[in-house]
Amino acid sequence: MCGINGYILNNKPTRSNLISLMNDKIIHRGPDDDGVHKDVISNKYIGLGMRRLSIIDLSTGKQPMFSEDESVVIVFNGEIYNYKALKSKLIEQHNVIFNSTSDTEVILRMYEIYGVESFSRLDGMFAFSILDKKLGKIFIARDFFGEKPLYYSKMNQGLVWGSELKSLILNFDSKPKINKEALSIYFQLTYIPAPYTIYEGVQKLLPDHYLVVDIDTLEISENVISKTHEIYSEQINFNEAKKITHDLVMESVNSRSVSDVPIGTFLSGGVDSSIVSLALSKLSSSPIDTFSMGFDKKAFDETNKSRVISKLIGSNHHEFIVSAKDVENDIDAVLSNFDEPFADSSALPTYLVSKLTQQHVKVALTGDGGDEVFGGYNKYYIGRLNRKYTSIVPENAHKYISKTANKIFNTKDDDRGIRLKLNRLIKAIDYDKDFYYNIISLGFQKNELANLIKPDILKACALDYYKKDECSTLRDFRNIDRNLSLEGDMLVKVDRTSMLNSIECRAPFLNKELWNFTNQLPDSYLMKGWSKKHILKESFKQYFPVGFLNKSKQGFGVPVGDWLRSILKEELKSYIEVKFLSEQDLFNVDFTRMIVLNHIEGKVDNTFKIWAFFCFQKWYLKQIY
Repeated sequence: MCGINGYILNNKPTRSNLISLMNDKIIHRGPDDDGVHKDVISNKYIGLGMRRLSIIDLSTGKQPMFSEDESVVIVFNGEIYNYKALKSKLIEQHNVIFNSTSDTEVILRMYEIYGVESFSRLDGMFAFSILDKKLGKIFIARDFFGEKPLYYSKMNQGLVWGSELKSLILNFDSKPKINKEALSIYFQLTYIPAPYTIYEGVQKLLPDHYLVVDIDTLEISENVISKTHEIYSEQINFNEAKKITHDLVMESVNSRSVSDVPIGTFLSGGVDSSIVSLALSKLSSSPIDTFSMGFDKKAFDETNKSRVISKLIGSNHHEFIVSAKDVENDIDAVLSNFDEPFADSSALPTYLVSKLTQQHVKVALTGDGGDEVFGGYNKYYIGRLNRKYTSIVPENAHKYISKTANKIFNTKDDDRGIRLKLNRLIKAIDYDKDFYYNIISLGFQKNELANLIKPDILKACALDYYKKDECSTLRDFRNIDRNLSLEGDMLVKVDRTSMLNSIECRAPFLNKELWNFTNQLPDSYLMKGWSKKHILKESFKQYFPVGFLNKSKQGFGVPVGDWLRSILKEELKSYIEVKFLSEQDLFNVDFTRMIVLNHIEGKVDNTFKIWAFFCFQKWYLKQIY
């Protein structure tokens, strides 16, 4: 696990140590080691760099790593979970000789034998760069789900790429302009998914894709990694599917527990983290370490559930209760590390639990991806609810109901309760099949953006880029989430907050084989009536107290709405000063001031909108100075 950087430039860098400077920007991703390789090919100046957090092969896994004739060079960020099986095949079928026990060398040797076709055989989380001097090409790849980040930018002087934006920005004479499409997407979703970034001219490599860069011409092509997925029989019965689900999850936890350093789990007490923790405990010969986070505001605290599971599996349990005071000192560090606006407030407790965990272990398994893989979100009900509602309620009547609901269901406190959920549901209803994009717009709805963002800046249809596929079934919703919320939000949150603490997080549910399996099952296997993640719960219920897996679960949220009225109030008010907003020239001043002041004064709870605004302004001030 580490971070990578790279450049290919027409002219010699003005700073001879440029690649080292790029590495220094991401030292938190890999404090154990670093490495660089510089070369000149076809009159192009090439630099490859990495920072390493040593997890596997602590003594001989140094990077960059070279082929025997040094014509191929790799820098790699991530973990390949099936590297031992791949290694055995290379030895058996091709008599490959290995010089280390690292997964990095397996990727290198696989590429030497199979070329880019080898990328689809990797089970893991990764971002890597391979320089092939004989072909005169550089290959830059990103994993199936996008667990590991990869940014790139083609400039007049060449191409730069890396694990975090902060490294790329070193290569610009001045900060790039704000991307208007990304700005509008951010204020809808509260994050920015690939391929967009907040900057013009800077992109995220899409998950499950790789770039081919021609060194001579600097031409770039983008390609999909995965081949057609293996499809199980559509006629598979539920009991067979249940057994396969159980075995695939256990196998995935086992493969993701390979480590030469101590390993534990994040345990929230929800279905996903409980199953992962239980599976790891069954595979371990000694008690595992589990880590959970609670909150002093009881509506957000669920530590009682994690204690039940800890007692059940006999883990060494570590618990941390968070107050506003605990978070206050870390907000700047956490938010600034994203390098672009990011408003998932659960990043704050994720950072803190990573900080706690790092004192005990270097690797933590998480339950991330369980909801997307098995159908676990309440929002997945929106399809049937939208169909039923629009078949009964005329569109004109809905417009009146929506306005009335805004008044009836608005709350004054950040409690994330039933009134908030009902209000979001009614706002999501759509007669033109946009309901799912409405329900995942946690910030401003598409029709609200014009109130916030000035007309010459607004790109209200920016989300249309993602509306290429059908959006009517559970499978459709899950695929949208894989490409949007997983890549742009959930995985970004975990990667940046864990790596800021130099800890590696692994997600057993984010397994390509497991995804391909559940993605071809009937929707009813995943959501039976109102039972979410039905097949997963049925596969593991024998290990848990009766009814435990069916208990409701809060999201991993924090009461930032309250904090915006208290410890963050004065800073928030500074962001709506008329002079500042006018000079910024992005937002409609009167509307912006109104919604912020209404929230501060407790007239209406606008937590998600105001937190998105707050996070944007913190990023904006940091990037202009």
